[in-house]
Formats: sequence, C-alpha cells, structure tokens
Amino acid sequence: MIRICLALVICAMGLGAHAQGRELTALARVEMAQTRIDDIGGGLRVRLGLSQGVPFRVFTLDEPARLVMDFREVDWRGVDPTLIDWAEGAKAVRMGTFRPGWSRMVVDMAGPFAVDTTEAKTDKASGTVQIEVVLREVSEADFASAAGAAPLPGWDIDQPGLPAVKQARQTGEGKLLVVLDPGHGGIDPGAENDGDSEKELMLRFARELRDELMRAGGFDVALTREEDKFVSLERRVAIAHKLGADVFISLHADALSEGRATGATVYTLSDSASDKASAALAERHNRANILAGVDLTESDDVVADVLMDLARMETQPRADQLARAVRLGIKEQGIALNSRPLRSAGFSVLKSPDIPSILIELGFLSSRSDLDHLRDPVWRAAMAAGIRDALEAWRIADAAAAKLVRQ
Repeated sequence: MIRICLALVICAMGLGAHAQGRELTALARVEMAQTRIDDIGGGLRVRLGLSQGVPFRVFTLDEPARLVMDFREVDWRGVDPTLIDWAEGAKAVRMGTFRPGWSRMVVDMAGPFAVDTTEAKTDKASGTVQIEVVLREVSEADFASAAGAAPLPGWDIDQPGLPAVKQARQTGEGKLLVVLDPGHGGIDPGAENDGDSEKELMLRFARELRDELMRAGGFDVALTREEDKFVSLERRVAIAHKLGADVFISLHADALSEGRATGATVYTLSDSASDKASAALAERHNRANILAGVDLTESDDVVADVLMDLARMETQPRADQLARAVRLGIKEQGIALNSRPLRSAGFSVLKSPDIPSILIELGFLSSRSDLDHLRDPVWRAAMAAGIRDALEAWRIADAAAAKLVRQ
C-alpha cells in the first residue's frame, strides 16, 4: 500500500517543484581563535582550526621556502592573515581557492623548515577540528630534497576519468541501477563523535541498503567505494556515469558545532548552484565525465554550459520528485525527520547534469539520539526499508512521466 500511495503522491506533484534553500554551509569554516603560527625552539608551529573535518595534505616547496596545505574544501571568508602570523620564521600567509573544489593555504617561511609532525584533533563535543603542523629547521640540502608534494591516492587532480555511458531513461520495465555513495573515506573521516566516524557509519549503512535493495528485486546496486579509502568527489560522479546509473544517492551524517539539529534531511541541487555547477564543470579538462553520451572535449565553455543546462531541465525535476519520495518513505517508517526535511545546496556530488541525484543526511553525529540510531541495526533496517519503498514508488511515477513526455 505504501508503494501505491507514494507513487500517487509523486504523480500529483508538479514537475516544476521548487527546492528549499539551505541555511547551513556545506564547507568547513576557519575558527580564528584556534588558528595561529608561532615560533618554537628550532622551528615553527602552524595551527589551523576548522568547523569540521576535511581531507587535507601538507608539503613544502623550495625557491622560495614555503609550507603548502591543500584542502577539499575550506571557506576562507572572514579570515585575516595578519592575525594568524605571530612568528618571525613566517614571512607571510595567504589562502584561497586555487581551482574548483580545492583550497590552499601557503606560509612563506624565512628559512628551510621541514615538516616534522602533522596531527588533526577532533573535538567530540563540537565536531571542530584543529590541524597542527610542527616544522623543524634543517639544512638547505635536506629541505630541497624533501620539497614537493608526495603522490597520494585521490589527490591527483588531473587523474584520468572514466568514459561516460549513455543510458536511456528508465521505463519501469527493467532493473533500476542505483549508485550509492557512502560519504568520505580514507584520509577524510568526515564527522566524528564518541569513537564513531561518518565514513565508517555511512559505508556500513550503504552495504545494508544495497542488500535490502537486492533482496527486494528490481534493482542493480553499486557503491562508489567498497572499503575505507579516499575517493575524490569528481570520481564519485564519474563512477555513476561509467556504470550508466539511473539514480545517484550520496549518504552522509553531519555534525554541527552550533544548534541542536536532529533527524534525516534530503538534499537536491539548488537552482542557484546549478549555474555555478555548469560553469565549474565546463572548466574541467576531462569532459567525458560530465555529460554521458555527448563528447564535449572539443566544445567551448558556452556550448558545454548550454548542453548541461538542457540536460538539467529534465533531470532536476526528477531529482526533486525522488527527494520527496524519500522523505515520505522515511516518514512512513516512523523515523524522525528534520524540521526542514527537504533542502537544496551546492554539494559537488549532486552536480551531474543527467543523473537524478540526491544527498541524504541520515542524521547528525552531534546529536546523541541520532548517533544512537545510526548504531542501532533495527533503526538502520527501517531507514533502508523507507528508502527502498521510495525508490520503488519513484520508479513507477518516473516511468509514467517519461511516457507523457514522449507523447
């Protein structure tokens, strides 16, 4: 009965449904009170406070000597570099975005200081993170030999992409290919609280949701990561294109340093973010990953932007319907939703122009009740059942809408 009701509700919705705005930023912010550069005996100490954990790497560069910290990704607004540098060993500090989705902080050093230790500490109560880098003075020769960014999995920005596969819009007759994206992984733990990390909780739930969908029949399911490893945001979307996904669902459980947010929330790409997403995607070198079945490698940014906008005219209303179905499916299972369960934001994993994509915040690790729910296998089974029902109902309604479009 729930599947029939869900399908009827979705069919009754207009294709031009508007997503709600988001008040909370998706990016880590700098905590100025925990950010400072100091001289220490024989070296430097760099401390950077962030509102939430993000993957980062640290390395040095020579000629001139400087410390480089790369992030995915940080909101630098309101940061005053002059209030950070209290060290004679540091000449200047600068930060900003050096390409879409990547942030960088550079410390110009007065001498050859090599990285000695790097540590990231998470405050379990607030979810804030303090990164501390200790540098020790070394010889010019040793500094020069150690300078440069070490190769790390997932940090190769220009890594080759996967060729995109064009798949016809689903008609309700074949299996629905669902790509599940457990957030974070590897060097990126995501939110953390009381010994649990977002990356571990989301991978466990993604596996359980996959099993639930496979038992239900009518679904093929793939995960963007099967283990605890770092997968770049672009590659997560590229995997969905490679497989020819019908639906992309990213799974998260955030933590907030302020407020008492609880309950599940479903996100779609916001209207304002759609234009920015097209512009950013058009800048990328590997255009086989951004619009399945269309070769954009020789197209200029204007043409690529127009083609992606045309694709979103069909895809975005389908994603909005999916989000509403998931909200209703979760509610029907008796699971608490956030006070504003449907929202929109500019999350990178939602920017695929031609795959209906949503992001589900299963809860907030900063909430004790939400954390207990994510630890509870009974609760997780109910959440998986709600998402399963939603996908089955959405498939029926989406197929019906496709027939109307063809007519």
